[in-house]
Amino acid sequence: MAQLYFYYSAMNAGKSTSLLQSAYNYKERGMNAVIYTAALDDRYEVGKVTSRIGLQADAQLYRSEDNLYQAIGVLHNSKPLDCVFIDEAQFLTKAQVYQLIEVVDELDIPVLAYGLRTDFLGETFEGSHYLLAWADKLFELKTVCYCGRKANFVVRLDEQGYAVTSGNQVEIGGNDRYESMCRKHFKALVWDHQE
Repeated sequence: MAQLYFYYSAMNAGKSTSLLQSAYNYKERGMNAVIYTAALDDRYEVGKVTSRIGLQADAQLYRSEDNLYQAIGVLHNSKPLDCVFIDEAQFLTKAQVYQLIEVVDELDIPVLAYGLRTDFLGETFEGSHYLLAWADKLFELKTVCYCGRKANFVVRLDEQGYAVTSGNQVEIGGNDRYESMCRKHFKALVWDHQE
């Protein structure tokens, strides 16, 4: 029986690497899997999921207005799918998380979603919020703060390297803009300095 899985973490925990490895395992066994990634994340090649260690694979793009149940259904009808992978799952809408539930429940295709749990202010993204609430299985991928503790928050940095404490929830960037930290260091830089 298919299930909806959510693999979540702070940045730099290896989410994309884990997704690419799992997708490769399906391909290696002659199974048909599809990878989706958010269209708004264009740090690397468009239509690719790329990990920091250099692995990459082709991906379908999704936008907030897309109906993933319909899109996946079309692919499944042309060649049956064994698995669906979602990268940058924090950018899913509530409706899209529900559509993925329909993929699992109605099409009987497992869905493995990978994304950030919280934004730079410690608030959940819409996609993450509903994946945490509705997924069948939750897995935390761990990374570490510079102090050695588990990092479960992400700090957004400005051009001078200072923590940003307000602004739009989504601003695409990598290691030059974001740093994963433990709650203690995140709190000192962000929550204790918010207006």
